[in-house]
Amino acid sequence: MIVADHLRKTFPGKSRKDATVVAVDDVGFEARDGEITGLLGPNGAGKTTTLRMLYTLMKPETGRVLVDGIDVASDPAAARSALGVLPDARGVYKRLTARENIAYFGELHGMSRTQIEARTALLSQALQMDDFLDRRTEGFSQGQRTKTAIARALIHDPKNVILDEPTNGLDVMTTRGLREFLKQLRDEGRCVIFSSHIMQEVAALCDRIVVIAHGKVVAQGAPDELRQRAGKDNLEDAFVRLIGSEEGLLA
Repeated sequence: MIVADHLRKTFPGKSRKDATVVAVDDVGFEARDGEITGLLGPNGAGKTTTLRMLYTLMKPETGRVLVDGIDVASDPAAARSALGVLPDARGVYKRLTARENIAYFGELHGMSRTQIEARTALLSQALQMDDFLDRRTEGFSQGQRTKTAIARALIHDPKNVILDEPTNGLDVMTTRGLREFLKQLRDEGRCVIFSSHIMQEVAALCDRIVVIAHGKVVAQGAPDELRQRAGKDNLEDAFVRLIGSEEGLLA
């Protein structure tokens, strides 16, 4: 379970004359075990900054993050060991094979070779990686790079999974396969958080949705709850009403 409590993050303006940019302003929500929680909002809403605070890449100026009860600020190493993260930048080591990329992350987590081999086999099957697992990642398609990055993020079998726009740039069939994989993670009892600006993706996957606009949480709940709150039958129409702007029309 992951808890975000009153998170705030600002950045300085481009020049001394520019005002401070408030990227995240008092964001709070719970992501439960056995559920997929989606962070939904327009580009620039603060989703990625929020996720970076959850997985310890950034420190919130106020508020706190708890991962399975661990305060991220007090014990970031323990929190990281309980997290599997697909960041917005998912570069892979081009001179290594997919298998070697995955094994390297397993070694960083202190896993034995036997543990790494067994876990790699499971992830390769689940993500349909067998045909490129032993190829160097240089020249991989976007889908192959994303699958490799997800596998190495999950090599240590974390209970909590955070993915920043995991289907960005993927083709239709790869996207469908990845969606089924996320459902599998949920059914295993894991806490899954992912961000997206694609309405259809959130509607298809999420048990709970956290709607973020202009750095703030403007609504959260199950899809049916959000539709009821907005007085709309369609989730996209509900989203637009909840953020109070036509900016919310999504792909």
